Amino acid sequence: MVVKAYPLGMVRVMNNNGIGEDEGDSGVEPYVGLEFDTAEEAREFYNSYATRTGFKVRTGQLYRSRTDGTVSSRRFVCSKEGFQLNSRTGCPAFIRVQRRDTGKWVLDQIQKEHNHELGGHVEETTPRPSVQQRAPAPTKLAISVPHRPKMKVVDEADKGRSCPSGVISFKRFKGAEESDVQTQQHKATEPHAGLEFGSANEACQFYQAYAEVVGFRVRIGQLFRSKVDGSITSRRFVCSKEGFQHPSRMGCGAYMRIKRQDSGGWIVDRLNKDHNHDLEPGKKNAGMKKITEDVTGGLDSVDLIELNDFSNHMNKTRENTIGKEWYPVLLDYFQSKQAEDMGFFYAVELDSNGSCMSIFWADSRSRFACSQFGDAVVLDTSYRKGDYSVPFAMFIGFNHHRQPVLLGGALVADESKEAFSWLFQTWLRAMSGRRPRSIVADQDLPIQQAVAQVFPGTHHRFSAWQIRSKERENLRSFPNEFKYEYDKCLYQTQTTVEFDTMWSALVNKYGLRDNMWLREIYEKRENWVPAYLRASFFGGIPVNGTFEPFYGTSLNSLTSLREFISRYEQGLEQRREEERKEDFNSYNLQPFLQTKEPVEEQCRRLYTLTIFRIFQSELAQSYNYLGLKTYEEGAISRFLVRKCGNENEKHAVTFSASNLNASCSCQMFEYEGLLCRHILKVFNLLDIRELPSRYILHRWTKNAEFGFVRDVESGVTSQDLKALMIWSLREAASKYIEFGTSSLEKYKLAYEIMREGGKKLCWQR
Repeated sequence: MVVKAYPLGMVRVMNNNGIGEDEGDSGVEPYVGLEFDTAEEAREFYNSYATRTGFKVRTGQLYRSRTDGTVSSRRFVCSKEGFQLNSRTGCPAFIRVQRRDTGKWVLDQIQKEHNHELGGHVEETTPRPSVQQRAPAPTKLAISVPHRPKMKVVDEADKGRSCPSGVISFKRFKGAEESDVQTQQHKATEPHAGLEFGSANEACQFYQAYAEVVGFRVRIGQLFRSKVDGSITSRRFVCSKEGFQHPSRMGCGAYMRIKRQDSGGWIVDRLNKDHNHDLEPGKKNAGMKKITEDVTGGLDSVDLIELNDFSNHMNKTRENTIGKEWYPVLLDYFQSKQAEDMGFFYAVELDSNGSCMSIFWADSRSRFACSQFGDAVVLDTSYRKGDYSVPFAMFIGFNHHRQPVLLGGALVADESKEAFSWLFQTWLRAMSGRRPRSIVADQDLPIQQAVAQVFPGTHHRFSAWQIRSKERENLRSFPNEFKYEYDKCLYQTQTTVEFDTMWSALVNKYGLRDNMWLREIYEKRENWVPAYLRASFFGGIPVNGTFEPFYGTSLNSLTSLREFISRYEQGLEQRREEERKEDFNSYNLQPFLQTKEPVEEQCRRLYTLTIFRIFQSELAQSYNYLGLKTYEEGAISRFLVRKCGNENEKHAVTFSASNLNASCSCQMFEYEGLLCRHILKVFNLLDIRELPSRYILHRWTKNAEFGFVRDVESGVTSQDLKALMIWSLREAASKYIEFGTSSLEKYKLAYEIMREGGKKLCWQR
């Protein structure tokens, strides 16, 4: 049923009896599945229901599409939701409507229970002015600017009172009155950290009024959005002379930043009152666009711009989240590193005005590590999860001990496609053009576009934290039974066909065919569903996508410029020391054998300790499985391998006797580069005593750190082979230098070894 609500400015048609034709709908209670033509109709319907029930409504969060930025869902909440005013009790009552592809809005989440007493039928106790249209807001801002009244639609409760000229009436909510009182309390107050506001609009108006008193003009600066729901989490209001994009600007550092609290209010969390230019007390902020507030919360959905001759230019100028004080410090650091490390690489992105934007750097050790472990890469942008002062991103690989290794660091100026494209291209240039086979990165559209452009053919896997966050947001109102079956569908299906079948059954069972979020993530299933990821190599990154942060807690949202470089160096050295320890252990410790199989001894000799233990576990597990040949034609055989005592756990293994190729439906080798228990079982049945060389990846061996390639048949191109040889020799030479300069005796020994090696190279020429 489509509930008919009455948009603002429309009059209900009355029949001859004076009763609204759609009066029957007025008694409908909200329920999941209820449809509306527009979100505005849903709001009016909920207002009508609230009036009958005895509470008042506010418009809550909105959610935007990651694809085109349009509003995809809205929440309407009880006016007592949150705690930012004394009158509020944190009431959980709400409805959420979601836009379908048809353009209709459907109610998909609801909470009817309130945590406060309901007032019965809500009557309006103050005279209600009749209005034809919204009154224009004043263009000039004083020290205290009253908010435009919030509006409430009259429903059947008002049928006893007629509206003059058939015009719908409005009244001011109590919450708006309290907001005005709060604004008055800010009057003549200077901004300071901890100052609270009821809305971002209120903060903007306050800062403009303060600016007029002090003597400067205000621009709306950068905004930051939540990666969970796209809502704005913080805003900056800056002096109009901030930046250098126009000759009138002089890089003034004065600003006020507000941050949205969980309660819905806003608080000043950062502030700089110092200007680098003369002030003109009484200067009006006439150049600001008139601020309007709609039901979504004003600044949460309206981006304000400065109205002057250069507004078009400013719209095209990219924002920069990197403080200007970072550039000289980092460039000085890079130059000092380059003096001691010939392989140190760094680059700075410049915008169309020649201003510094993003920065990338990598030392020779990171560049060499990429030649070995750059086949599966994680772009770690953890700074985007919270309010980090440093937009520090990292390229992370996983070495032959399954430890994270740094493959480059960056400060990202903004989150545009241009920024990430430049970052990926620069990383590729620093790493001799070797593209990764797979990359784990966030699912935001600019990143998806940049990956597709710079890394064609690379499998882009979405970051696990974003997927988990979206699941918590969109599935929180679903029953536990659904969540259990949802997890089972994700993590217990082995093939793409099995996943698709179970997913279809799941959404049909719970009537979720039209759930927009489930439809969107299903369309992107190749980028996050384990069954679709297993066919690509991800170098030891767990299927669930979780891994230990490279820097742990040493680099966080509170890390200052002064501490950043020292903590960066300390954390990097600590990680590399851990790698050296594992190298030492792999060469000097020998794990016990659990079987008498020659393949176990072969792999103990070649693999690092960490990798060997994984292989050894798979080999031991293979004894718990039975293998049955189900098909044979020529050199091709197929086997069904199932676990003893568990008929449900079974996999198909295909084997070619002509070249000893084997593949398993579990795809462990494709995903991790290690043979699974099922193939090992078939090898045992066929009396294959040693693993073919193709199944022992060089990246998992003890010698992987040396980058030694035995022949061109290792699966690399001639370009890759040359790059690998360059970095291998550079790394070996750097170790000669490192150890050869520790004493005069070692210097003489290192020099003699290199001189003798040089003679042989000359002789071979």
